[in-house]
Amino acid sequence: MATSYAKINPDIMVWARERARLSVPVLASRMNVTEEKLGTWERGEQPPTFKQAQRFASRTHIPFGYLYLKQPPEELLPLPDLRTVGGRQPQRPSSELIEMAQIVLRRQEWYTEYLRDQGGKANPNVGRFSVQASVADVVQDMRLVLDVPAHPERGTWEDYLRLLIGKIEDAGILVMRQSFLRHYTRPLSVDEFRGFAIADPLAPVIFINQADAPSARLFTLIHELAHVWIGQSGISDASPDSSRREEVFCNAVAAEFLVPEEELLANWRDDQDWEITVGELASRFKVSTWVTARRALTLRKISRDDYLRYIHQIQAEYRNREKRQGGPTYYRTQKGHISETFSRALVSEALSGRVLLRDAGSLLNMKPYRITAFAKELGL
Repeated sequence: MATSYAKINPDIMVWARERARLSVPVLASRMNVTEEKLGTWERGEQPPTFKQAQRFASRTHIPFGYLYLKQPPEELLPLPDLRTVGGRQPQRPSSELIEMAQIVLRRQEWYTEYLRDQGGKANPNVGRFSVQASVADVVQDMRLVLDVPAHPERGTWEDYLRLLIGKIEDAGILVMRQSFLRHYTRPLSVDEFRGFAIADPLAPVIFINQADAPSARLFTLIHELAHVWIGQSGISDASPDSSRREEVFCNAVAAEFLVPEEELLANWRDDQDWEITVGELASRFKVSTWVTARRALTLRKISRDDYLRYIHQIQAEYRNREKRQGGPTYYRTQKGHISETFSRALVSEALSGRVLLRDAGSLLNMKPYRITAFAKELGL
């Protein structure tokens, strides 16, 4: 029987591999072919078989039909891109970032329709201020709405993070967190983005890249909350080097919310190693040492080089710990990570029959048969 070859565009194969951010050795290994064989496909010297082409599309996460296009499709982020690298926008976004934003937008759109059916009204917290406002005024207003003090008197920064997420959801803002797209083999890149906000008037959403070190997520949460407060949707890297006006403002709001400038300066000790001081202040404010070091950087108490070295060390320790512990468990990635408010609404509608289990499972990235067990986890 003659072998059937796929007469596909080799340029699209190169585009698909680079889009998936896979090197030739890595993709060849995943395809179970030699690097030389993959090279002949990409150079157009020999086409793959139909089965090989289908496997290639699967491994690079593109529709099979894309391989027959004359040129790559234009893929755009569905949200404003507020990230900057060296004062410029970053290169082409990864497929994981694009798809993650699309998934969260679909969830947000469903929840918007759900609220409309329930007679929901516009969220008063969206766009309460603008970037022309005083940082102190925005911080004070956010604390009043969330009903939290300048910093908690007891507990850890992990407790504070959980408290704030609960308060933010109580304020009608969904908080979603994931570290990978659909499967842990497709992790979200922290180097690419840390979070994004959807400042919808009825159903605002905050998304946090859970692949980031836990100690950094608290800052991202409040940074994205500030985006909701100024009514600005967008994808952020929360970089201290950002020059975009919205990002600079939201960074300033997050820093002041978590570590008030006046209190840090009053308690900063120049007579001891700055890392010791950062640790002491982190305990005082009930935030992570990452957040405290970042605030010290903005107040010029430590150098940029010291700060970068410090956070790189924290990131490396987190990555090593994750490798030792293995991949996340199923329910660990579900409960609370896809917004408990959203999950309760969707699962309740599914159990009542008003939403198909298939559709609910698609929005939750969950097999339909798991929804009943998930409902028990949610207390429904």
